[in-house]
Amino acid sequence: MSDILPLTLWAPLVLLAAAGLAALRPGRRPAGLGPLAEGAALISVAIAAAGLIQLVFGGPASTGIFSGPILLTVRLDALSATMTLLVAFIGWIVLRYSRTYLAGEAREGAFHALMLATLAAVLFLVQAGSLLAMVLAFVAVGAGLRQLLLFYPERAEARRAATKFSLVWHGGDLSLLAGSVLLYLTFGTADLAAITTAASEGASQGAGWPVHLAAALLVLAATMKTAAFPLHGWITEVMEAPTPVSALLHAGIINAGGFLMIRSAEIVQSSPGAMAALVMIGGLTALFGAVVMLTQSAVKTALAWSTIAQMGFLLLQCGLGLWALALLHIVAHSLYKAHAFLGSGGAVRAVAALRRPGPVAAPSLGAVLRSFALALVLYAGVASLFSWIAGPKSAQALALGAMLIFGVAYLIAQGLADAAPKPLTRRTALASLLAAAAYFSFQLAAGKLWGPYLPATPEAGPLEWALIVLAVMTFGLVAFAQALFPLWAHHPSTAGFRVHLANGLYLNALLDRLIGGFRTAKSR
Repeated sequence: MSDILPLTLWAPLVLLAAAGLAALRPGRRPAGLGPLAEGAALISVAIAAAGLIQLVFGGPASTGIFSGPILLTVRLDALSATMTLLVAFIGWIVLRYSRTYLAGEAREGAFHALMLATLAAVLFLVQAGSLLAMVLAFVAVGAGLRQLLLFYPERAEARRAATKFSLVWHGGDLSLLAGSVLLYLTFGTADLAAITTAASEGASQGAGWPVHLAAALLVLAATMKTAAFPLHGWITEVMEAPTPVSALLHAGIINAGGFLMIRSAEIVQSSPGAMAALVMIGGLTALFGAVVMLTQSAVKTALAWSTIAQMGFLLLQCGLGLWALALLHIVAHSLYKAHAFLGSGGAVRAVAALRRPGPVAAPSLGAVLRSFALALVLYAGVASLFSWIAGPKSAQALALGAMLIFGVAYLIAQGLADAAPKPLTRRTALASLLAAAAYFSFQLAAGKLWGPYLPATPEAGPLEWALIVLAVMTFGLVAFAQALFPLWAHHPSTAGFRVHLANGLYLNALLDRLIGGFRTAKSR
């Protein structure tokens, strides 16, 4: 990689300069500050696009200062270029939305300064090319987001959410720092490109215990930063912050843990234990978040639980070694969740204005069984077609597709319900077919875009097969139970269990107690 200044480095620098100007006018309705913040964000988008052009025509580039353990490097490659453009674009949308949303607030100028500075820290993070640069960027992102969560410091809920976030996020920082120190001592360099290359070359000979321990520490850091089970409670309480903060968090910052895994893919993949941990933690988080989300009545709270489920699925993809798909997941989830949060108010009004439909058909046990069989048959046919066109698929990729198709089986069950008309049956079956085709199409596209720059999916051994079977069976059973839910939803025990689920099985209360004990010990 050449020692050439990446153009993308200018994107966070422009935002930092704008943040400095905004900090000089922290009060209400600062003249011209809204257009300044939006303009700086738009310039960062243009710079990110220019960086992508630089990558295409000039190849990867990096530049840095210092050396040894304090090496600070900025890196331009396929991963950082993608993430820089994504983060800059979402930042521009969020800041544009903030111009009207925050208009007239007492600390309007301070909000723009904090948003610009936090967005700059995220842009530094996705371009980090050395261990110290990544650690410092993660710390800066956490510090900025904490201040944004405390934008209304008089609210007790906001203070509690900020405290929870700080404990979990900076706990992940400590884990990342420990793993970084271990990696530096093991490989003798702080350059991420050199470390991942060495880890990839040494994986065939078997990684030593320091690499396994470092991979475990990186996985721990990623799970804490993606609000994985059981330390997920803080993300459901950040609604006390302004909506643009929620959008930036759920659409960008929360993906940082997944990006950490993708950036260190060679290191993590050299440790079967780390990969297994990602599959188990990610799968459990995905299922737990998805089930709890169905019990929520508030739109933004449901979106928060959706984020928990999506981050769990992201970790699951990483654990299966589907790195290119994981990066595609980050891109898709970021765009979708930013739109969902910023448009949540309009969505509520639109739903309230709809004419209430009649009773929904409840599928019988036979209809559910037939729906899952039909969904799997359609999926197998599409998988065979794509395997014939583009080559055989890995066991991990086929398993992930099966998990996704279970979600579509619920729609087919509605179509096969006794009271459902035939056109609905045809539409739901077509939806299953299109979902399977879209999955393999996006998989091919992601492989073409980012596959050459990421490690190949490992061959499934006994441990991998055991985890694959466990994950597919678990996802299938949960989807099957969800499809049958209308048949047993009115049972008294179901009503009680729904209350427990709506409260997230009270795991957040345990974190509240931990925070209370932490504060008590600190005051002493």
